[in-house]
Amino acid sequence: MPGFLCAACGVHYPDSEAPPASCFICEDERQFVPKTGQRWLTPEELAATHANMFRALRPELIGLSTVPAFGIGQRALLLRTPSGNVLWDCISLLDEATIEIVKGLGGLKAVAISHPHYYSVMASWGHVFDCPVLVHAADRDWVARPDACLDFWEGESREVLPGIVLHRLGGHFPGAAVLHWAERRLLLSGDTALVVPDRKHVSFMWSYPNQVPLPAAEVERIAARLAALDFDAIYAGFWDREIETDAKAAVARSAARHVQAVSGPGPLR
Repeated sequence: MPGFLCAACGVHYPDSEAPPASCFICEDERQFVPKTGQRWLTPEELAATHANMFRALRPELIGLSTVPAFGIGQRALLLRTPSGNVLWDCISLLDEATIEIVKGLGGLKAVAISHPHYYSVMASWGHVFDCPVLVHAADRDWVARPDACLDFWEGESREVLPGIVLHRLGGHFPGAAVLHWAERRLLLSGDTALVVPDRKHVSFMWSYPNQVPLPAAEVERIAARLAALDFDAIYAGFWDREIETDAKAAVARSAARHVQAVSGPGPLR
């Protein structure tokens, strides 16, 4: 009995003889059910038609994603540290080639997840690489496939490896988190602060596909938390969504612009 993948969001559901009746991730107002309806496939079917690509972003950071794009189309980020590798966020395709490449790069000490839209096949990654998968406890109810390798952390921060720290910021989801490497002044943000196409700003949304912004007070709270972190570069959850220098100032500008846009006075220009 295979575990089925939702084709719209890529999340892995428990083993069953038939696909689930619906995907509760997609039915949430932050996501959507496609006009053509819910579609399902097995991990084996995905591996037969797709592959993963890897791209070096900087010496300590490698991006990987599935081609053709699957589900939401996000990338995962492999953070390479002196204490071992951390996979930030997750993708749904875990094939033999990917396993061999990641093992050749040193394997994984942990998988850390920003929020439920990137849960994908996170438990499979944890099992294959014999490592914990860190998920904030505030988002426990969004886990479609419970597993013993899932480590539900609580509170506002959690050290993953020496100097590599998760920070719960909330906003997009109650447990939405970022990953910070202070020594390298590097922030991995997922969708919690999503770098936009101009690569000069970030956005703060409750729903990205349905274009629902966060309230001003919530963005001010998130911005204050980010202001306390030392970072120069920020990498978000999609290709070409990074600000490689002076990212902290860009986040502050973006938060101020967001607050003005949603609370006035306008127009912005």
